[in-house]
Amino acid sequence: MLERVHAAANTPVEEGRTAAVSRTSLQTDLTNALERNKRFAARVRQLESRLSSQLGDAIWAESGLGAPVDIDHLQRRIALLEQEVAAKQGELDERTEELEAARAANRELTRALNHRP
Repeated sequence: MLERVHAAANTPVEEGRTAAVSRTSLQTDLTNALERNKRFAARVRQLESRLSSQLGDAIWAESGLGAPVDIDHLQRRIALLEQEVAAKQGELDERTEELEAARAANRELTRALNHRP
């Protein structure tokens, strides 16, 4: 079969007839088809990869093993709350010192009143 195709491609065209296809046009069509096939194969690989990634993400999220989608928001909230806790702890320490100082002053005044003649 291949030999007949090559023979037909190499035979000259009879007078009055135009060749429907030539060897060059067939090779060009084949080259174009091969290139198109390469593009399609690359696109299929890209789509398969994307589908695999999306399915993997969905399964991971459904399994409960993954972190929540809004983890960035939660981390910012944690940092803010930690800052608030540190500020409140500072206020508490300051007030504790003031309370201890007031108690010490009360003890001194009570002693002074009790030791009066």
